[in-house]
Formats: sequence, structure tokens, C-alpha cells
Amino acid sequence: MLGEKDSFAKSLCWNCHSEVGGEYFCDRCIKIQPAPSQFDYFQRFGLPRHLTIDLQDLERRFHELSRKFHPDFFQRGSDQEKAISLENSALLNTAYRTLRDPILRVGYLICLEEGAVKDIPAKAPPDLLEEILELQETLEEYKQVGETASKKRTDLRKVLLAEQERIGSKEMVFEKELFSLFEEWDRMQDQRLLEKDGQQAHRRSLLQRMKDLLSARTYLRTVLQDMNEGLREHHP
Repeated sequence: MLGEKDSFAKSLCWNCHSEVGGEYFCDRCIKIQPAPSQFDYFQRFGLPRHLTIDLQDLERRFHELSRKFHPDFFQRGSDQEKAISLENSALLNTAYRTLRDPILRVGYLICLEEGAVKDIPAKAPPDLLEEILELQETLEEYKQVGETASKKRTDLRKVLLAEQERIGSKEMVFEKELFSLFEEWDRMQDQRLLEKDGQQAHRRSLLQRMKDLLSARTYLRTVLQDMNEGLREHHP
């Protein structure tokens, strides 16, 4: 399920000290092993680094591995086995939550491909920056308007609600464009299996496009959250 053993660094079983290389259980003593640190989230489920994932298949693989690692099966095991079971289960849960969500999935893949250790920062789309700054000023004005100025509060609220809908539509456009690149990435990944030295410039360009879209989408989502909070807390 997880590929050839020789593809991974060899280590020794903590119990019998025989050589293991990517297995979750030692072939010799059948003791559970720590999940190999070199496995990324895709490898943990035996999947290629594709952005389009069959969610039913992912769920099936998740439940299959969950049954093997579940701490209930190691209640009579040693402290070492219990600790490894808990750690493997936690890692598996995190990997599953990440891969089943397309936004988390693409963010993780970008960081993985670029060797980054931090999440992709949110960044305002350049063509919307001035509008967003004006919108934030309007929101602050709305928050500070006193209850006696009811007409002004109502007018500002109408403006904010209209802008909220427009920003939400723009966020969906970014998200749709981001998802449209998934198939292109997957196709390129498959081609790289045959052309190891080709398409590197295209790969970098595609990663950057996805990164920019994800960053802009995240920024707009933050703007929308701020607007929701401001409108809810200062409802006339």
C-alpha cells in the first residue's frame, strides 16, 4: 500500500532490533512501529501527490489504518506500544483532516513542494487593496456611530452588506480558479514520472499561481470574518 520498502530509509525495530524500512509493523516480531518521519501525508495513505482525491477512497484508507493503530487494540501492550499507537493515530487523524479538505490539501502540498515550514501568509489582491482599505474604514465608522444616529447607521450597514456580498463573490471566484488548477497539477505530476528533468519551470509557475490564489482567498476570508463580527456586534 505504501510503496517499496527500499524507497525509505532503514531503521531498527525498537523491540527486536531487526531492520525495518517504511513498515508500520515489524515483519519479524509484529510489533507496531513509529510512523516513518519521511512519510508525507499523501504517503501515509499510499497516495500520489495529486490534488484531486477520491474522498471515498481516502476515507476507506483512513478507516483501514485507524483500525490497525487504534489505542484500544493496545490496552494490554507495553507502554512503548501504547505510546506509538497514540502517536500514529494522532498523525493519521491530522493527515486525514488535511487531505479531505481541498483548501488545506493544496496549502499543504505547496508547502511540501517548496520545503516551507510555515503556512502561506494571507495577502491582499493588488487590484482590490484600495477598495478593501476603504471598506475597512467604512466598517470602523459603522462601529463608532452612536445609537442616536440611526439613519447613518442604517445607511452604512446597507453599504457594508452590499460589499460583503461582493467580496464573498470574489472569494468564490478565487476559489474556483484555484480548484481549476488541480487537474493541471495532477497531469503534470503524472508526466514527470516519464520526464524527470522536464517541466520544472512549469511546475514552479503553477505552484506560484496556486500560492497567490490561496493567499488572496485567505485574505478575503479574513476580511469577511471581520465584517461579519462587526455587523453582528453592532446590529442596530
